[in-house]
Amino acid sequence: MTDLCLINGRLHTQDARFPDATAVAVQGGRIRAVGNDDEIRALAGPSVQEIDLEGQLVLPGLTDAHVHYYDWSLGLRRLPLAEADSLADLQRRLARRAREIPRGQWILGQGWNESRWPEACMPTRADLDDVAPDHPVILWRNDLHLAVVNSLALQRTGITADTADPPEGVISRNESGRPTGVLRELAINLVTDVIPPPTEKETVDAMREGFGILHRLGVTGVHDYRIMGGADGPPAFRAYQRLQAADELALRMWMHIPGERLDEAIALGLRTGMGDDCLRVGHVKLFSDGGQGARTAWMLEPYEDTGECGMPLTPMDEIAGAVERADRAGLAVAIHAIGDRANRELIGVFERILGSRRKAETTSPIAPHRIEHVQMIRPDDVTRLAELDVVASVQPIHCPDDIPMVEKSVGSRGRFAYPFRDMQGAGVSMAFGSDCPVASPNPMFGIHAAVTRQTRDGAPPGGWYPEQRLTVADAVWGFTMGTALVSGQEGRLGSITPGKLADLIVLDRDILALEETAPMEIAQTQVVMTVFDGRVVHEG
Repeated sequence: MTDLCLINGRLHTQDARFPDATAVAVQGGRIRAVGNDDEIRALAGPSVQEIDLEGQLVLPGLTDAHVHYYDWSLGLRRLPLAEADSLADLQRRLARRAREIPRGQWILGQGWNESRWPEACMPTRADLDDVAPDHPVILWRNDLHLAVVNSLALQRTGITADTADPPEGVISRNESGRPTGVLRELAINLVTDVIPPPTEKETVDAMREGFGILHRLGVTGVHDYRIMGGADGPPAFRAYQRLQAADELALRMWMHIPGERLDEAIALGLRTGMGDDCLRVGHVKLFSDGGQGARTAWMLEPYEDTGECGMPLTPMDEIAGAVERADRAGLAVAIHAIGDRANRELIGVFERILGSRRKAETTSPIAPHRIEHVQMIRPDDVTRLAELDVVASVQPIHCPDDIPMVEKSVGSRGRFAYPFRDMQGAGVSMAFGSDCPVASPNPMFGIHAAVTRQTRDGAPPGGWYPEQRLTVADAVWGFTMGTALVSGQEGRLGSITPGKLADLIVLDRDILALEETAPMEIAQTQVVMTVFDGRVVHEG
């Protein structure tokens, strides 16, 4: 018997068989039928829940292809700094938090971005010491590739002028060699390794809180990424399993494995896609370079403001070996690559390994390999990528946010940044995400950015490199079918199709029509209903 009927809507099904559907029937957590109101009403029994959508737009549930869910959910209880609009504002927020908690307790914060500040200067240990000298402090930049700590944090960690840079990390120093408090890449782990980890209950409670927040944004699934070092992998997986066992896991979780655990995963016989419809083993996360904001993304030409080319975080021969072992074992990989040099090198790795796989006719993972970010890529490398069965997992929301940083760091080479239209035109398969908590998890912000290439207050006029803009339908596809395809779940998710899992959202306005009439309104769109697994989990 049908459990739920949504009628009198406008369904953007993404299924060519149902172009004019107005209603959908749901039964047992799956879509039973799609059609017009009369067809769907005929399936309803006396106890069915029928909801009149009054002509509102219905989309498949949105999946975010790149979220650090473990870190984001815990960060809901940390010091939020994304709205800090100057160094002085950051200091005020930090001082307020220091007054609220006992002396000696750690203060953890995240989200600041100095490129948006009038002074555009990196905070240092001295700036934090001025307002919070009695608490150890670590504040992550919004890209998570850089953090700043105060003197007490350095003292607790044992970092001094004599401490050598760790592999794949940098301890920034002043002219006299003294640490400034700025830590780049894996140097951050020197501090995080001494911070007491949250308990499993704290982790579960934080994750549970996050489900409702994402439901209000229309997000019904996430691909959860491990950050550098991979220490968050085991506690995240334990918490997800605990929630799943209690039937409380209210997102479709595609759980990535840290690259540091690759050989263990192979030895255990894990394969990409293992699990059920709420929790599956995803890709193996590897890092090829750093971040452009931290000037650690690996570039073909030097940064204009530093004269350096960034850094590879992992030697390419090591990455190639890991990809080959993972591919043979049925594990797909997701490799972080920001700079154009990193992307060029990775494409070469995939060309060699996937070509060899085809010749050997070996068993491949159920999901394609993917490159995360593909932030800067040259046109000839776009063409090469399109010839591979490798997905570009991109985050359109970063594009307008990064305009000042990109122009300062690479100048006119910014034309190679976020080339979404070029990739689509070449035939590159794309999946869309947010990189939350680096950026907001609101997918409407990501759709707006892909369509306008403008900030949400309209800058720059006409859009930044507007020839790279996408349509609204393209952007919706990236958050639905694109994310389903990259996880090998296209038979279960991504469209409003009979037999697929019943994840649906209803919007307060027609974003497809706004493309021509008022594209800036896309970012203001609200989700008035979210259906997850056939149940209404958000109304408002």
